[in-house]
This record gives sequence, C-alpha cells and structure tokens, in this order.
Amino acid sequence: MTSPPPTNQPGWLEKLSYGSGDFGFNLYWTTISAFLLIFYTDSFGLNAAAAGTMRLTTKIVDAVVDPVMGAVSDRTKTRWGRFRPWLLWGAVPLAASGVLTFTTPNLDSGAKLIYAYVTFALMMVIYSIVNIPYGALSGVLTSNGQARTQINSFRFVGGFLGGTFTTYMTPKLVGWLGGANTVLGWQLTMGLYGLIAVALFFNLFRQTRERVAPAHEQRVSPWRDIADLTQNRPWMVLFALALIVMVTISTRMGASAYYMKYYVGQPQSVAGFLTVYGFALAAGSFLTPLMTRFVDKRTLMIVLLIAVGVLSSAFYFIPKDQIGLMYGLQIAIGLCLGPKSPLTFAMYADCADYTEWKTGRRATAMTFSAATFAQKLGGALASWVIGLVLASLGYVANAAQSHASQTGIVLLISIVPGVLALVAAAIMIFYNLSDSRLSAIQAELAERKAQS
Repeated sequence: MTSPPPTNQPGWLEKLSYGSGDFGFNLYWTTISAFLLIFYTDSFGLNAAAAGTMRLTTKIVDAVVDPVMGAVSDRTKTRWGRFRPWLLWGAVPLAASGVLTFTTPNLDSGAKLIYAYVTFALMMVIYSIVNIPYGALSGVLTSNGQARTQINSFRFVGGFLGGTFTTYMTPKLVGWLGGANTVLGWQLTMGLYGLIAVALFFNLFRQTRERVAPAHEQRVSPWRDIADLTQNRPWMVLFALALIVMVTISTRMGASAYYMKYYVGQPQSVAGFLTVYGFALAAGSFLTPLMTRFVDKRTLMIVLLIAVGVLSSAFYFIPKDQIGLMYGLQIAIGLCLGPKSPLTFAMYADCADYTEWKTGRRATAMTFSAATFAQKLGGALASWVIGLVLASLGYVANAAQSHASQTGIVLLISIVPGVLALVAAAIMIFYNLSDSRLSAIQAELAERKAQS
C-alpha cells in the first residue's frame, strides 16, 4: 500500500477516510454500549449484577493496556509513520475477537462467566491496540486548531453514523442471519461487522499521512510521558470530563433498550429510538466546526452540557404513552451531545501541543490513550451501575417488571445522566487552554522547530 502524495494540509478525501474509520470502530463500540449488557442478561444467560461487574473489572486490563499502547505507538518507527501501521496489524484480530465475544458457548453458568470475562477482555485489548493509534493520528494530521476540529468533526460524524447504523441494524441482522437461532445470528452479525471494519481501516491507512512530529528524537521513558500529563492542567480537566460524560452517555444508551422494552412496553421501538438519537448526534457533530468559528471550544462545551443536564432530567416527567415527546427530547439531547466528542478530541490534540511547549517532549498517543481509558472506564461504570440498580430493584429478564424496577429504569435514562452532565459542565470551568493561548503556543513551537 502506498501513501498519498505529501501536502501541507489534509484534503477532503483524507478527512472523509479518517472519519470513516470511526464508523468501523462504532460497529464494535456501539454494539457493546447498546447491546452487550442486554445480550448477556437476556441471551447469554448471566444475571444483571454479574454482567455489569464483569464489564467493570475487565477495565483493569485496559488500565494497563491503554497507556502501554500509547507508549508503544509513540515509539513506533516505520516508513508509514508511528500510528497508521497499527490499523493494518490489528484489524483482523479485532474482527475475530468480536465474533468470539458474541458467541454463546454450551457451558454451565460458572464456565460461561469465565468465558465472558476472557473473550470481552481480549476484545478490549485488541480494540485498544487499534483505537489508540487511530485517536492519536488526528493529532498529527495537521497542527492547525480549526482544521483539527474539522477532522474530529468528520470522525464523529462517521462514528455517530456508524452507531446509528449499528443500533438500527443489529437486532434486524441477528434475526435475518440467524433466524430462530439467535446464537448463530450474533456470530454472523459480528462477522459481517468485522469485514466492514477491516475494509474501512485498510482504506484509512492508505489515504492518510502523518505530518506533525516531535522537534527532535525523544529518548525518555513512558513514565516520563505520564508524569508530563499529570502536570498538564487542561488534560487533567479533560480526563475527568471524559470519564463523567461517558458515564452519562453510556447510562442513557444502555438503559434505552430496557426503557423501551419494559417501561414503555414497545420493544420493537428500540431500534427507532436509538436511530433518531444517532442521527441527532451526527448532526450535532457535523455542525461543530461552524459553531467553533463563533464560540470558544470551552464555552461551547459548558453551554451544551448544561443543556444536556436539563433535557435529560426532563425525561423523568414524560408519561409512558407520550412516544412523540420521547423522540423529540431524545433528538434534542443528541444534538447537544453530538459536538462533545469532536470538541474534546480536538482539545486532546491541543493538550499534546501544550505538553510539548511546556516540557520540550511530545507524546501524542499517550495523551489520547489515557483519555480513551477514561472513556472506557466511564462506559464500564455505566454498565456496572445499570446492572446493580436493576438487580437491587428486582429485575427479571424477559418478564413484566415491578413498579420499583420500572422506576429505576426511568431514573437511569433521565435524572442520573442529567445530574452527571451538570457535574461535567462544572468541571469544564477549570479548563484554561483558550483558543488565543493555543495560537500563541503553536506559533512558539513552530519557531522552535524552524530553529532546530
């Protein structure tokens, strides 16, 4: 495979190819967020508490893998760059691990739980091996702040469209491909998703080019990289923000299937409910570069998170027969949450510039890997909370729920994420890397590189 001819800034094809990569990743991420917990409870045969705890404890593996992968990819040297080759090396193993995770073995309950731990942990390790370099790649495609926002907007438009496709098509594909055999349906669905993702990752490798490199060769330990991040105030704020916002997003998404199935009483509406949400997320992400032309990224993030907090809390008061109102509020929340991802990932790239300016060392992948860990941990915490709440309130799979269980489900999709979004808005107040300050930092970095 050959690289595209060198240019100073990424073109439209390169941006589209980069954005399509997140479509591929969301074939896995959204399946995990929206369907893994209900797959484990209603198909695989685990109880809700065990399934939620399993997802949380496997994040201990990610606590090691993500920073390690950040250090490894920062120090990778190939003729294709530091980050792009990992998209080739990990694409096929990720596809295989996805099939294994959504396979239901003929084992007793104890052995099934062990199988779930092993296969899901393996999938998350390989996901990190591919996804950490992918995220870091956005920080080296260009050094222009507005262009970074646009690139990450493309990324998350692709990601949200991938998530929308996944939430809508997964239940249908399981039925179409497996018929009455849902075990086979899940395996074939994940096999199909794997083939699509491999094709997208290979194209991404071919069309992109790494342009930003450290000013000089770095010979420092990964521990030094981590220590640098702990001295980076903007990054510390984003780390906390990523953790809380991902708990917010994953709690709403994970509870949505239970909400429509057991509270509203329309399980057939799960796909449509999540699909309109996905399109709203994509629309919000697409509009992000336009909004950042007029509003500073920090201010925009605070305003949007406050709106999410208010709108999510309002969900608690919707009667179960007001389907139209549910859909309308779901769309509004998606529009407000959509810009969060391109904004934060553009800010992570800015934080890598800040670290280089402050210390003379650049660790782009480490910057993104630790932040990605925060997101994964947030998603796992959401599943753990959902599992514990449902188990404590008497949830019984595939049966009519008690009043307490229904109330818990409603709280998980409304008040709980609403309060968390407001906490995230408060945290964002402490982010102190404004657009004007970033411009001054990047100008000084350019001068240093010119001198060296």
